[in-house]
Amino acid sequence: MVGSPLNKLCLVLNQNYEPLSITNVKRAVCLIYLGKAEIIEPYNFGIRTISNSFNAPSILRLLYFIRIKRTNLPLSKHNILKRDKYICQYCGTKNGPMTTDHVIPKKLGGKYTWENLVCACVRCNNKKGGRTIEQTGMKLSRCPKRPHFFSIVHNLMKIPDPKWRQYLFLE
Repeated sequence: MVGSPLNKLCLVLNQNYEPLSITNVKRAVCLIYLGKAEIIEPYNFGIRTISNSFNAPSILRLLYFIRIKRTNLPLSKHNILKRDKYICQYCGTKNGPMTTDHVIPKKLGGKYTWENLVCACVRCNNKKGGRTIEQTGMKLSRCPKRPHFFSIVHNLMKIPDPKWRQYLFLE
């Protein structure tokens, strides 16, 4: 049953098209059958019942709005490294142990925030020391910012269907 098409993943969108969760096709079909959801994007395989046949849902939209309170991701070394995909934001290497670096050093008033912390290899962290990037002539590959809830989902798993990208704000 592991390789069953019913176990493929399905993205669930709220009524306003905001990503809500991820479920399997079997649960998605139940939501459609109960009249609680509609198919937005289908997979390229079908599902047959005794009296019906339809495409398996890849993306599903609920027909009613669910109010949820997203908890902010905790600011931690582990989450900074995940946000930056374990790539040094100065030299771009993936090799060796990674650590976090304050873009504006603490001794110069830099805060412990998402916008001031980046993933850095030990070599670049030591090279930068307690100085600013302007003083060292180093450059950031991208500006650090607070991650969206679903960007962590994207980092944790391979997206099973390219159609998901636009709904997860990856395009």
